[in-house]
Amino acid sequence: MTDAGVSPHGPTPPRLLPDEVHRSVGPGTALLRLETTGSRQSLLDGAWWPRSRDVEREIPPLVTALTEHLGPVTRVGLDASAWNSIPSRLVVDDRVVHLDSFPVGDDTVLITRGDNDHFSLMLVPPNTTPEAARTAMARAVRADNVTQATEILLAKLPHPAGP
Repeated sequence: MTDAGVSPHGPTPPRLLPDEVHRSVGPGTALLRLETTGSRQSLLDGAWWPRSRDVEREIPPLVTALTEHLGPVTRVGLDASAWNSIPSRLVVDDRVVHLDSFPVGDDTVLITRGDNDHFSLMLVPPNTTPEAARTAMARAVRADNVTQATEILLAKLPHPAGP
């Protein structure tokens, strides 16, 4: 068994987003991998870095942004212990979005489009430093990522190179 990110020549440094995108990623940002692939080999479809643990404040802008790219979002699955109270539904842009709470762990948000399409977003904790969040999000959206969200978030992140 080989570890993701390790080649016969040593560890492969995580690829970062293009500089202009990397600099613009801040709290409240969601990144999606919107490329068409023949198979879904990656464990994650994107990453989200909310500003807080307030569901009623954070979920509506996420759903609005996702709807622009994915179409109508019908459900959002969240870890009940990671958020302040979770209502059973919210109205976002005049559409009802059902919220499911599960003991799934603080590391993912599950998005459902229509009846059967499911997307998994890595959840970056709101208090994460910008550099760590950007690096983790860049890794999560790689098409060849086979690392669980928890492992990405717990991984030792690279330090910036000296001058």
